[in-house]
Amino acid sequence: MSGWVRLAARLLLAGVWLVAGGTKVGDLQGSVRAVHAYDLLPYELSKVVGAALPFVEIAVGVLLVAGFATRVAATASAALLVVFIGGISAAWARGLNIDCGCFGGGGQLAAGESPSYFWEIARDVALLAVAVHLVWRPVSRLAVDNLFGTEEDDDGEDDPWEEDSSDGEHEEARPAGDGGWHSDAAGQGRGAAGQGGGPGR
Repeated sequence: MSGWVRLAARLLLAGVWLVAGGTKVGDLQGSVRAVHAYDLLPYELSKVVGAALPFVEIAVGVLLVAGFATRVAATASAALLVVFIGGISAAWARGLNIDCGCFGGGGQLAAGESPSYFWEIARDVALLAVAVHLVWRPVSRLAVDNLFGTEEDDDGEDDPWEEDSSDGEHEEARPAGDGGWHSDAAGQGRGAAGQGGGPGR
C-alpha cells in the first residue's frame, strides 16, 4: 500500500472520529445515555466514559488529520473500535434494542424500530482493519511525522513534506588533455595531492 493510499486511509479514519466526536460533544448527556444503554457499566462510570468519549474521539481525529503520532493515534483507534465491536456484540447477544450511539443519539430505540447490529459491527471491523494497517505501516504522505523523521518511509517515493536528504553535490565529467574524461571530484583530489605532496624547499 503506497503512502498516498495510506494518506487516504488516515483521513478516512480521522473523518470518522471527528464526525463521531463532533456529533456527541454538543450533547454530553446523550453520550452518557448511549453508554449507559449498553448496560455494561455502573451509571456513575457511564457518566465519566460518556462525557470523555467525544473529546477522545476528536483528539484522535485531529492527530490523524495532521499525521502526528500516527502510530499512537492508530493504536488508540484500534482499541476504541475493539471496545465498540465488543459492546455492540454484547448488546446483540443479550437481545437489547438500542441505538449504538456511534454518531450521536443512542439509548433505547422507539417501538417498532430495529437495531442494525450486523452492519454496525461490519463497519467497525472494516475500520479496525484500516487502523491495524496504520499501526503496522504508519508512514503516509503529507504527515507531520515526516518532518521530524519519526518513521522511515520505504516506498521510494518523494514526500512533498519531507526534506531533501541529498547534499547537492554532483560530479561533472569534463574532457582532459590526454584525450580521456575526468570528473571534477577526481581533478580536485589530484590537485590537493599535488599541493601537499611536493618537496619542501
